[in-house]
Amino acid sequence: MSYRRTILISILALGMVSMQSCADGGAQRSNTADAANERRPNILLVMVDDMGWTDIGSFGSEIATPNIDALAKRGVRFSDFHVSVSCSPTRSMLLSGTDNHLAGLGNMGEMLAPEQRGKPGYEGHLNDRVVSLAEVLRDGGYHTYMAGKWHLGHDAGQYPHDRGSSSPSACSSAEPATGATCSGCWPSMRKLPNTS
Repeated sequence: MSYRRTILISILALGMVSMQSCADGGAQRSNTADAANERRPNILLVMVDDMGWTDIGSFGSEIATPNIDALAKRGVRFSDFHVSVSCSPTRSMLLSGTDNHLAGLGNMGEMLAPEQRGKPGYEGHLNDRVVSLAEVLRDGGYHTYMAGKWHLGHDAGQYPHDRGSSSPSACSSAEPATGATCSGCWPSMRKLPNTS
């Protein structure tokens, strides 16, 4: 497995974060504000673990991915993001726009060595030295939603809704689709359906 795999930021296959602009609930706005809001883009950000550069059609895959390709054709494709060695440091970089050490995930929280614990850059969660993309978008008037694997903090105050997501609907770590209860999920999560 390569230590530096390039991932596709705006159009990848498995949903991690979906953010879209929505009108404020029933608030009256001027025509100028309405026109400005209509020009604001909807944003869909997708991150996939263990995926290669050409695993989707719009980047040369031999596998047909027509729905993802349609999103790529209508949207913006970013092609210069490089991942970290593992998933949560990569997520921290993608969602904060900073180095994973600055964001507190110099290593996955579960894999911290004794000499790393308690050191700056090795908090094991998305720390308060960075602002998440969801927080920036929320403060800009967007409603933000997170679905899928979070893996950026497992304790109170570190969940997606604490970092800008409008609705908690994510697991803190990957769970097999075996019908087991998602142990790393927030109170809104229920037993996963048995898909086998």
